[in-house]
Amino acid sequence: MKKLKHLSIVLFLGFLLINCQNDRKASPQKDNQEIATQQKRKKPNIIFFIADDMYPWMFNNIPEGQTKDGKPANLTPNIDRLAKEGVWLDNMKVVSPVCTPSRYNCLTGNYASRAQNESFKWFTKKNDGQTVIQWNSFIVPGKDKTMGNYFQALGYKTGFVGKNHVIESKKQVGEAGVTFDLYADPRAPEVKKQLEYRYHELQKDIKKSGFDYAEKLYHNNPNWLGNRALAYQNNDWIAEGGVNFIRKYKDQPFMLYIASTLTHAPLDPEHSWLSDRRITARGILDKAPEVLPQYKGELSPEQKKKIEKDPGLEPTIRNIESIKRRIKAAGLEGKNKENLLWLDDALGALFKELEKQGVLDNTIIVFFNDHGQNQKGTLYEGGINSQAFIWKKGGFKVGHVLKDPVSNVDFLPTLLELAGDTIHHNFDGYSFAPALEGKPYNKRTSMYHELGYARAITKGHYKYYAVRYPKWAMNMTLEQRKDTLEKYNKFRESFGEHAISTDPTLPFGQLEMIPGGGGAEHAAYISMPHYHDLDQFYDLEKDPGEQHNLINDPKYAKIIKEMKEELKTKYLDKLPGKFDL
Repeated sequence: MKKLKHLSIVLFLGFLLINCQNDRKASPQKDNQEIATQQKRKKPNIIFFIADDMYPWMFNNIPEGQTKDGKPANLTPNIDRLAKEGVWLDNMKVVSPVCTPSRYNCLTGNYASRAQNESFKWFTKKNDGQTVIQWNSFIVPGKDKTMGNYFQALGYKTGFVGKNHVIESKKQVGEAGVTFDLYADPRAPEVKKQLEYRYHELQKDIKKSGFDYAEKLYHNNPNWLGNRALAYQNNDWIAEGGVNFIRKYKDQPFMLYIASTLTHAPLDPEHSWLSDRRITARGILDKAPEVLPQYKGELSPEQKKKIEKDPGLEPTIRNIESIKRRIKAAGLEGKNKENLLWLDDALGALFKELEKQGVLDNTIIVFFNDHGQNQKGTLYEGGINSQAFIWKKGGFKVGHVLKDPVSNVDFLPTLLELAGDTIHHNFDGYSFAPALEGKPYNKRTSMYHELGYARAITKGHYKYYAVRYPKWAMNMTLEQRKDTLEKYNKFRESFGEHAISTDPTLPFGQLEMIPGGGGAEHAAYISMPHYHDLDQFYDLEKDPGEQHNLINDPKYAKIIKEMKEELKTKYLDKLPGKFDL
């Protein structure tokens, strides 16, 4: 009996072994799929979070964001987490400090003067062949390669959420056959139809630009949507788009580009953190999103009455109450810190969803402020100096601070290298991935900057800055200057914005060739002492505020000549268009 029992066990084990082998032979395709899936999962997920118009005082990890005794001055637990666990890019520069070209730099890895959209080429021709970088350097759908295209080629699912302002979409306000009345009711059937039409066209254009997913989109800033009833911030809606993308593509490598409209204007409470979360760029929702913190406690009788009258308002009320209570508990009431917390909550929602889906440990997060805000619209240090973090679980070998100079054209090549891309792409940007891993690499020795009618190069602690206008512009008559200014002011007024200047005799701006300058550059226009000098040179070590133009100081003649030559031969000669030094 014992022998029979032993024989039975042997036969049974042999039967199992044969069946296992048969199963393996029968499904090699299944095994290959599993291996491919495992290999795909090893690729890091990428989230590129781009904020809008942040100031240095909004970052607790640097002196500007701290109280006199060195404590955090802001309530931003998720940005603080990036500082504590990730890498602060301590020498972060942008090429072109306004929204559109800065996004072009990030999404293409190239300088915005390489833009090939028709309006950009037309404007270059109008300016006698000189490229003029403003809000005009658009990515042409299906023609220009973007971050989305490059990651799709690596097998990633790609997403685009939030503010666009860079991918060309000709069917938006003013170009769909019928323009919006600025004060139209977005609930009116015909207006709703127009909004839906434009939104779907925008989705199509973004998907043509390399993105599998395009949701919760603003084609422009809230104030410039063409409808005052929609000129409200809605960070909940944008955050919901990011969370939904992670849920949808959690089982495969993904890359998400998510662009907040905060902390760009409007920032008055009624149009920002106190606003109805049902108001979106697409129209008015029936119910507000619920992905950001909701107060779970008992509401006041007044709040209950509002909800009883309008049930779809409840998520808005509970989110606002959550922001109010946390700001009060932090002792920050009355200091206008609510919008910053609201922005931080969106980052927190992404962290939470990544953790919930079990993919946080294999995700790299970049948090980037689109440009310096102190002197936005110019190439002064307050415009080109920006802020950024790069984070992954366990950190990078470099530690928590990278001091090497980094440009925003460097993000795309860096992220591609971190994702395992081995193809040599012809970017203007350079990968700083080796620096993150503590390895030697050829770091930048100079930085190039371009915006409007200005170009600049920084090298070490020196900076050369040039402003050039086409000859015909310098010879404009007073009547021509009046006409230029009137058209500009009418354009601003068509979106509900006020005039910047009414004096046609004032000097032009650097960003916009308008008497009195444009809106984005206005602060620097009225405060920088050498704003209207065509050639400028600064010793940033002695004069970080750029108050003393040394262009005619004979002590610096040699270095000025060398920097002008490097600006010309290393950068300008290799870029489209002309710029005469």
